[in-house]
Amino acid sequence: MTNHPYGKKPTDQHSSATERGTDKVADSVVDKTAALSAYASPKSLKQRLKFALLTPLLKLLVTIIWSSCRVKIVGQANMDKVLADGKAVIPCYWHQQHLFCGWYMLQQLQHGLKVGFLISPSKDGDMPAQIVAARGARVIRGSSTRTGAHALREMYQLIAKDGVSPVTTADGPTGPIFRFKPGAVMLSRMTGAAMLPLACAAARAWYLSSWDRFMLPKPFTRIVVAIGEPVVVDPGQSSKNLMPVQLQMEQAVNAMMKVAKENL
Repeated sequence: MTNHPYGKKPTDQHSSATERGTDKVADSVVDKTAALSAYASPKSLKQRLKFALLTPLLKLLVTIIWSSCRVKIVGQANMDKVLADGKAVIPCYWHQQHLFCGWYMLQQLQHGLKVGFLISPSKDGDMPAQIVAARGARVIRGSSTRTGAHALREMYQLIAKDGVSPVTTADGPTGPIFRFKPGAVMLSRMTGAAMLPLACAAARAWYLSSWDRFMLPKPFTRIVVAIGEPVVVDPGQSSKNLMPVQLQMEQAVNAMMKVAKENL
């Protein structure tokens, strides 16, 4: 495995469940913004009131960050090829980088790319679902941990029947950080859709204490989003041995992280 270029040491090994090919496919582009509240789904009146007050504040925070930061795109030619081809792809980036990799994917809606996101069916998923749906993206309410097989089927249908490009966070939803899990590779093999590696970097950011050290760029900072070349899984690739492709994609996403950082 390659060390990722941000200098943080990832967890030592893939879990045995990961290597068995558990299909943990996607998380929401802004699932973590809901998690910033640091409390469980509200049950008491006090919690419900807190949730009702905090939700618009979190929406405002996301809007301020998205609108105030100066964004530079590197590798746009790779996305232009995807748009010209007119076929669905599977965008892949790390869970840490939801905020601006997701922002970038939402921008592609105006260029004709159909984009989809898997979002938790819990109360905490309501706000990110509203954000992406309001921008025209497809939303699937499901869990890649509790309903993994169902989520994979939903993603397959989005690609095969509707031509939607489902965003995936390849190390989510629970890590290990910066380890490419098999879900996106399985989906690519099943559908023939190419995986598209993405990453972003921020000149100034906060990093949360969550397992993914979620990156929250500071307002008015510089952001670089890097897009790599699409990777297609060989149809003859054995479903029982996806690790070589996982390693290839892990290296590709990490390479985009390095490119993004170097272009700040």
